[in-house]
Amino acid sequence: MTPGINSPLPLWLLHEDELDAWRSGQSPLVRQWLVEQNFKAEKYRVVLLPDAGGVAAAAVAGLGKRLGELSLWHAAGLVERLPARHFRLAQAFGAQEATQLALGFAYGAYRFDRYRSSKYETATLEPPANADTSFVNHAVEALRMARDWINTPAGDFGPAQLAAAARLVADRHHAAFKEWVGEDLLSANFPAIHAVGRASSETPRLVELRWTPKDGSGYPVVTLVGKGVCFDSGGLDIKPSSGMALMKKDMGGAAVALALAHLSMSTRIRAQIRVLVPAVENAISGNAYRPGDVLATRKGLTVEVGNTDAEGRLVLCDALAFADAEHPDLIIDFATLTGAARVALGPELPALFGNDERVVQDLARAAAAEHDPLWPMPLWAGYEDELASKIADLNNVASSPFAGAIFGALFLKRFVTDSTWVHIDLYAWNSKDRPGRGVGAEAQGLRAVHRYLVQRYGIA
Repeated sequence: MTPGINSPLPLWLLHEDELDAWRSGQSPLVRQWLVEQNFKAEKYRVVLLPDAGGVAAAAVAGLGKRLGELSLWHAAGLVERLPARHFRLAQAFGAQEATQLALGFAYGAYRFDRYRSSKYETATLEPPANADTSFVNHAVEALRMARDWINTPAGDFGPAQLAAAARLVADRHHAAFKEWVGEDLLSANFPAIHAVGRASSETPRLVELRWTPKDGSGYPVVTLVGKGVCFDSGGLDIKPSSGMALMKKDMGGAAVALALAHLSMSTRIRAQIRVLVPAVENAISGNAYRPGDVLATRKGLTVEVGNTDAEGRLVLCDALAFADAEHPDLIIDFATLTGAARVALGPELPALFGNDERVVQDLARAAAAEHDPLWPMPLWAGYEDELASKIADLNNVASSPFAGAIFGALFLKRFVTDSTWVHIDLYAWNSKDRPGRGVGAEAQGLRAVHRYLVQRYGIA
């Protein structure tokens, strides 16, 4: 019988090795139709199954070869291949896989349509009864928030708008919010943040969000730091036009940090959450900071500017010193920091550094389990001397042309002395079209770190 117009259509998900057994149990009409369609359960292949009258009665989709447990990516790639109808899974899956499939279906339905006159409708999935729908709903919202922020052009999402987004997150969860703007950065001793952002008409600022769960004042503190460079011209060491094309995404670290905070607060992590976002635009004007300048920092270290296009580490160093001074249980920073990380690992694998090897390995395992990979990289002490300066405590770039991602991490490490610290150098962008992941913003590391925080602290 064909489902009613408002009833969800059954959707079968099959691995290649399941196809023959499943097909043998179908009607002659369906078996013949699958032969006509040459359906072999290839990954992301979709076939609508008609009833005797030619009306769609169900659908079957391929999962490809069986290579392990199902992830959200198996489902995300199906959305664009299915008609804009409501579906339900026609077979049972375990709770973890059901949750991943529900999340993937919603993830694949994301479209950034703020600037489009027409909206794009997509297929939807009725969440399986055993899926963790609360987590799925919170995760979908957090991922959408981060991707929307990263996708929005800098003309509509500068430092003030980024701060406003952080304030909305704080208000949503009754968290404390504070920001230091413009000259306040100098009086509050955030000189490096001010130096990087002072040339822009968009006033630089540092945003702080603090959240304590109800009855959770004794919980450990997790501090998330996100690089919020809303546009990066390169400064006086100006980028070529091709290098600026995607610089609206240079605040991807801030987007992930804020969205992760939202997800962690929504799911009631048993930890206090603090977020620090230095929000600036690296622009050019008469008062821009220059190559060769020596900048003061909150920690008291002086930094010679070897390159104004290595600005992310300069805004982060003040924020990290501020975070470290409170001795939190854990500091995690997110930053689109180096092109060298992309050369080493490509756009799909964020580089993972940290000063506690066990934390790094536990986080990498959580990331793999969540299908949101992070790749451990070494904080190689043998390279420390490459950041030396003849006139200051250190330079913001290395004298060597090699190991740029490691040098960026080693620079930041100088500003964390008393806390367990993790640094994630991410791309925040899909550079090629893949099923369920079109070209555009990607909230890399968000799900991975949330899974790790749940494992480390639990849920209230």
